[in-house]
Amino acid sequence: MKKAVKYSIIGAAGAVAGLNAFRAAKFVPEKKDWGELSEEKVDVEKACEHLSKAISIPTVSYPEKEKVDFSQFDKFHDFLDEAFPLIHEKLEKEIIEEASLIYHWKGSRSDLDPIALLAHQDVVPISKGTEDDWTHPGFSGFNDGDFIWGRGALDMKNHLMGVMEAVETLLEEGFEPERDVYLLFGQDEEVVANENGGAKSIMETLKARGIHLDCVIDEGGAMLPVDIKGVLNNKHLCGIGIAEKGYADFEISINAKGGHSSQPPKHSAAGILAQAIRDLENHQFDAELRPFLVDLFTNIGKNCTYPVRLITCNLPALKPLMKTVMKQIPPAASMIRTTTGVTMLSGSPAANVLPQKASATVNFRMMPGVSTQDVENHIHKVIRNKDIEVTCLKKKEASAISPTDSRSFKIIEKLCMQESKDNIVAPYLVMGGTDACTYEPICENIYRYSPYRAGVDLLLCTHGTNERIPVSSIGPGVAFFKRYIRLASAEN
Repeated sequence: MKKAVKYSIIGAAGAVAGLNAFRAAKFVPEKKDWGELSEEKVDVEKACEHLSKAISIPTVSYPEKEKVDFSQFDKFHDFLDEAFPLIHEKLEKEIIEEASLIYHWKGSRSDLDPIALLAHQDVVPISKGTEDDWTHPGFSGFNDGDFIWGRGALDMKNHLMGVMEAVETLLEEGFEPERDVYLLFGQDEEVVANENGGAKSIMETLKARGIHLDCVIDEGGAMLPVDIKGVLNNKHLCGIGIAEKGYADFEISINAKGGHSSQPPKHSAAGILAQAIRDLENHQFDAELRPFLVDLFTNIGKNCTYPVRLITCNLPALKPLMKTVMKQIPPAASMIRTTTGVTMLSGSPAANVLPQKASATVNFRMMPGVSTQDVENHIHKVIRNKDIEVTCLKKKEASAISPTDSRSFKIIEKLCMQESKDNIVAPYLVMGGTDACTYEPICENIYRYSPYRAGVDLLLCTHGTNERIPVSSIGPGVAFFKRYIRLASAEN
């Protein structure tokens, strides 16, 4: 009897293992004929020269508009007119607010919804005291043959100039779109949670004219090389951002009597505030593996080597474990929940004075579906001291989630897969902010994708010292935009 039970267990285990091996063997990317990538003319030398020049014009934005040197934006506009004479001649150009740009390329079918390609002209400043840390000056646009250096090389004059190079070349070739094409370049995307920026003014202008956009493409995921020996070999992850997190800064304050520090109470305002902060940090928002994140992991899992697929083919069953592990890793946790980050503290003006008011600024990055009001409710719920004051300082709601079965998404996916069968295309959630979500009132199909190959080491330089872009990525980037405009501006 014992032998029978033993053999039954062994047999069942063998059957399960065999079934799992079979599933793993079948757990591979769908075999599909994506077609051939069209040949596209790109003058790479000229494109590099133009990008270097664009970087050398310091179009820096600040929250305080009076600090912005708009003469640099004027200089940038003049440069665009000179560098792209056919765009200047054939497209309607309009300046919105102080420096935001609308270029309108009329198509042959006014009955079709237009497409839009977004970018922002502004860049963040170079931190004072770090100027000499750059290998090449931050606004030089220096091209050493391998990289083009400077602020905006990755965020995002590369994208803006790629779009302009593509349109100029298409005009040279006599291409005529069916749908109208809009190039929409804001002036202050880098101002965090800017509720009344250039992009909003552009959107409101289009909305007032009754324009509904078929699709929008803006900055987002790059072509990230992934090479993990024995797991993922020589792949590129092409993440298409279908949504982005919201942003909110809340000030949490405690009022107290204050007085001389020689006669302190059991808990000063700072001490009471510390407990409130601990309450917040100990009660994080619930985590959830959203469908788009499951799609991301599924697409990656299907591209893993066979031994690893023995695990990844069981993703549905592993979701609880994945969530538990991800919650322990801050970058991963940010993908599955609204984050809580205590960033600034203030209290007494002197070491021997008890604070009459102690305050903490807490930054929240909200998942789609979580509103600023939800965050405020959460603060009041989890902090035990109900005498706190809660003030929202700045906010931008999380975006809607764009569909992955739209014409525009499929075009981006197709172009990525035509470029290389080793590319992994997947939807993902953008952690930071873009201008793209501003266009939700006039568009449902909003995507964030930058067709430039860049490793993690380079992406970490964005907004930092030695921001630069590989020269080798410039030509393919322009070619992508040419192909995208050809396909997206067609009727079907």
